[in-house]
Amino acid sequence: MAVIAQAHDAAALGFAGRLTAAIQRMQENRARRAIYRQTLRELNALTTRDLHDLGIDRAMIGRLAHEAAWGTR
Repeated sequence: MAVIAQAHDAAALGFAGRLTAAIQRMQENRARRAIYRQTLRELNALTTRDLHDLGIDRAMIGRLAHEAAWGTR
């Protein structure tokens, strides 16, 4: 009986660990998406001249936002 209870406890800890990891990944992804959206908003709010002064073309905004959130490709 004790062996069955120990196996059940180990399985429960495994599930709890996987659940905790999944929740943590969801929180990290949510934070990364927020950074992506904020970067898009801020860069799109700049004028073309401001972007040019920074060396950024409008076509680069999506890639730059992605890099800000998830790092380089």
